[in-house]
Amino acid sequence: MRYFEDFQVGQVHELGSHEVTREELLAFAQQYDPQPFHLDEEAGRRSIFGGIIASGWQTAAICHRLLVRSVLEDSASMGSPGVDELRWLRPVRPGDTISARIEVLEVTPSRSKPDRGSVRTRMEVRNQQGEVVMTESAAVLFRRRPA
Repeated sequence: MRYFEDFQVGQVHELGSHEVTREELLAFAQQYDPQPFHLDEEAGRRSIFGGIIASGWQTAAICHRLLVRSVLEDSASMGSPGVDELRWLRPVRPGDTISARIEVLEVTPSRSKPDRGSVRTRMEVRNQQGEVVMTESAAVLFRRRPA
């Protein structure tokens, strides 16, 4: 079990990778982000992207799953108060493999609730060419280790 005290500023966690298939890209877009450049190859070619691309929200969701499996699943996570910044820097295309990692930026014990603390991280997501496709800054609340 990973508690608040187990996080240190500068710590890096590799979250793993995921290949974005055309089928899952289309299924996500149909359900959650039905914009033409996510759904239709011809519309994608005519767009600024030059082809069909994954929804940025899909990229964020995939990376959140990687975070849960690698860090949060066996932890004393109490949830997140929110995302401070989310940037989509390059498109993710069918067949791309994205890899994510987080770096711990701040570890702050709660002043009003001594049973918890906040861990602020920066996530960086790269494609198979090593290009950064997404960044995210967010915080997660963790319970403190029982005495």
